[in-house]
Amino acid sequence: MYAIQTHDLTRKFKDLIAVDQLNIEIEKGELFGMLGPNGAGKTTTLKILSTLIKPTSGTAEVWGYNIETQKDEVRSNIGMVFQDPSLDIRLTGEENLDFHARMYGLNKQKRKERINEVLDLVELTEHAKTMVINYSGGMKRRLEIARGLMHFPHVLFLDEPTLGLDPQTRRRIWDYIKRMTGEEEVTIILTTHYMDEADYLCNRIAIMDFGKIVALDNSKNLKDSVGTDVISLQLDDGEEQFLEQLKGVSWVKKMSEHDGIIDLNVHQGETRIPELVNLAQRAGTLIRSVNLREPTLEDVFLQYTGRTIRGEDGGVKALMRERVKTMRRRS
Repeated sequence: MYAIQTHDLTRKFKDLIAVDQLNIEIEKGELFGMLGPNGAGKTTTLKILSTLIKPTSGTAEVWGYNIETQKDEVRSNIGMVFQDPSLDIRLTGEENLDFHARMYGLNKQKRKERINEVLDLVELTEHAKTMVINYSGGMKRRLEIARGLMHFPHVLFLDEPTLGLDPQTRRRIWDYIKRMTGEEEVTIILTTHYMDEADYLCNRIAIMDFGKIVALDNSKNLKDSVGTDVISLQLDDGEEQFLEQLKGVSWVKKMSEHDGIIDLNVHQGETRIPELVNLAQRAGTLIRSVNLREPTLEDVFLQYTGRTIRGEDGGVKALMRERVKTMRRRS
């Protein structure tokens, strides 16, 4: 039995297809990442799997239970850390956890034991009796993770768990998430638009765009699928002539253009830079900057979608308008 299995899972909002025939199988104990820009359908997928909204079509099983016909069983086996804050800031950390545990029917002794366990896991024991209004952003996030574990869930959903946190705090949250998979033996499904987060944490990564999974594998295999070094160039002018020259170059395996940058996929990239400088001179242009690197998840996303991933403020409304237009053209 899989921890999660979906079958053509689809969710529509009028003209917009937010989740488009999703088929995934997540193993027990896996830390599974869903990577994509805002508006890709990640949060909607979690809401469907956690029974907060119904699918338009298709279905899924979570821990062997159907998300539509066995909602109570699904809910008793999952934990959820929402993207937006959901703590009661007028209660202490301990009181937040105790209230949550009562809702799941844990008795007094078990509540006390479990509160101590999860507070220790996220290193908040000394702040147990501090009101949450006085917590930092990172402490609140850690408490939300602790709360999600209070009732011994088999599956924990983390929706953008480090959104808005500073880099140092993000790294600490990553360490807690890593520890959870070992100490709590819980299956984790994490959504993120941070490349480094997915790269560091996840056993497998599903790259999502326009409600679909466009690539799915572990980080190494995804990056290997790009298959070459990446040389990024920024030119002064004469871009069209330079690109025309590159079309006849056998060692350029692929080229793409985005945000004024030309990306070239080549083998043995360090030996090709002098040749590119010569080609640019022949085309009558000047290379302003050059960068050589191994493939990243950003390159994987670019390869499968034709554009770079958008960040936190990446134009979600514009993306939605684009998706609606696409759906209307199809119909």
